[in-house]
Amino acid sequence: MTNHAFYMDLALQNAQAMKGQTDPNPLVGSVIVNDNRIVGIGAHMKAGEPHAEIHALSMAGDKAKGATIYVTLEPCSHHGRTGPCAEAIVKAGIQTVVIATLDPNPVVSGRGVKILEDAGIGVIVGVEEEASRKMNEVFNKFIVENKPFVTMKSGITLDGKIASHTGHSKWITSEDARLDVHHLRNEHMAILVGVNTVIADNPELTTRIPNGRNPLRVVLDSTLKIPLESKLVTDKLADTWIFTSANYNEEKKVALEKLGISVFHTTAPKHVDPVEVVTILGEKSISSLLIEGGGTINAAFLENQLIDKAIIYIAPKLIGGKHAPSFMAGTGIESMDDAVELEDTDIVKIGKDFKFVGYPVYKRGIME
Repeated sequence: MTNHAFYMDLALQNAQAMKGQTDPNPLVGSVIVNDNRIVGIGAHMKAGEPHAEIHALSMAGDKAKGATIYVTLEPCSHHGRTGPCAEAIVKAGIQTVVIATLDPNPVVSGRGVKILEDAGIGVIVGVEEEASRKMNEVFNKFIVENKPFVTMKSGITLDGKIASHTGHSKWITSEDARLDVHHLRNEHMAILVGVNTVIADNPELTTRIPNGRNPLRVVLDSTLKIPLESKLVTDKLADTWIFTSANYNEEKKVALEKLGISVFHTTAPKHVDPVEVVTILGEKSISSLLIEGGGTINAAFLENQLIDKAIIYIAPKLIGGKHAPSFMAGTGIESMDDAVELEDTDIVKIGKDFKFVGYPVYKRGIME
């Protein structure tokens, strides 16, 4: 490993440690090296607070002069709540800037580099680029499309079931896998389920890990049949937003809003349109969405090509039964030629279970 890669890896580790804290801003880490010694280190911790470069420059002080700074994302060039990092780097007397990736926002991409180069600073771009892009997959989509990065999570048996034919499902996966799911919740701004899940399980959809944050809870409910006594309505542990169709119950809507629940209408006459849901969430600055629904919800998002990432926990169990629900319902494809393939896949063992991660590749028009 080259020195550049070594120090950039440290910067990436610092950035990654803040996962779940910075959204809708990106994860960014920075390391400053002078005479082969680390003199400054920093990470962006929260939206509105100083960026990673500013923390690192503050730590380095006078030792930043003539040093090399490693940054996982192109230093910003705009005057926001914290000021342009590129200008701060110039002012500190940094000699070389090593950047993993340029800013994905096409409006500002390359501007930070130009400020640095115009000041006579040496700039190197592309060190550990793929790792940086993967780390900021949520931000990279949101900043370009203004829509949340959507992750579908399911816990299934080896034969693809999410419950027995009686509806019993506790527990399919192990305690280790369920703990991992709570870390997922902590990393996402919002979590989504269908109303049938609320009725059947009465979930809290909270994050049960030390210092974890509870995501916004989103429910798809076409007629507003959610029970007023359900935990998502009464517990006040996190905000709950309900998306309904044009066929909603007006009296129920008034009752829910009196209890502090936000109700959003989509225009479809019978079912909630997931495309509209994702669009509205993006407009509300929700950059990441975790789907924990059943087969109908999963299929609706897949058929509309809205799932960006799939995380599937597979338990080495067999349920059987043609009436036992699967994690993917809907009509499905007609030909294997039209199957949605997943790329960049990975699988790891968690307790007794296996965690599969993959990214769907859509054939435009096939499922539209």
